Amino acid sequence: MPDSPHTVSDVMTHTAIAVGRDASFKDIVELLGEWKVSALPVLEGEGRVIGVVSEADLLPKEEFRTAGLCLHESRRRLADLEKAGAMTAGELMSSPAVTVHADATLAEAARIMVRRRVKRLPVVDGVGLLQGVVSRSDLLKVFLRPDEEIADEVRRTVIARIPAVAEVRADVDEGVVKLYGLPRDTSLIPVLARAVRAVEGVIDVRIDFGHDDHRRADQLPRL
Repeated sequence: MPDSPHTVSDVMTHTAIAVGRDASFKDIVELLGEWKVSALPVLEGEGRVIGVVSEADLLPKEEFRTAGLCLHESRRRLADLEKAGAMTAGELMSSPAVTVHADATLAEAARIMVRRRVKRLPVVDGVGLLQGVVSRSDLLKVFLRPDEEIADEVRRTVIARIPAVAEVRADVDEGVVKLYGLPRDTSLIPVLARAVRAVEGVIDVRIDFGHDDHRRADQLPRL
């Protein structure tokens, strides 16, 4: 129904800062600070992503610099202790890297970030070569889409394609879509709301089809 969703390639940073596996601890810290990023892809060969080194990978060196651990705690945190002694990106990195393809939808990229608890994803091609980087802030750019543009897509690609709701009107204010009017088939209201919510940039959907249907879209029965 809606236009094809924006993809990662639309919002990602195409010029990505990366390091090789032999990059030193100090070089990594300097690059993170200089470019104000929280993680760097680690590359090998012609640009194949083999891992990611993040601030979290660097912190054990400071944490364990003077702290002593009991035997039980040392065994439990063996991976962190190993990173505390690491000197290069190859030793510090998390591998294999959590990546995403440029043609993935923004929703897919967001899902990966949430499930894998990462802030940035290297964007790779079909053979794993680095194409760019996408961050949480990049994914949020879609919510800056102008209200007029959102309204046009809702009317053109959702309402116009469902004949039974042709009498419905849509207004958008600050990303919130208000649907009003009198649909011929009220059983399609949940379908309509779900389709509108799928439009890029929509923050919320509110229904106002008379007194009985003055509800938020998330209060409607789901199909």
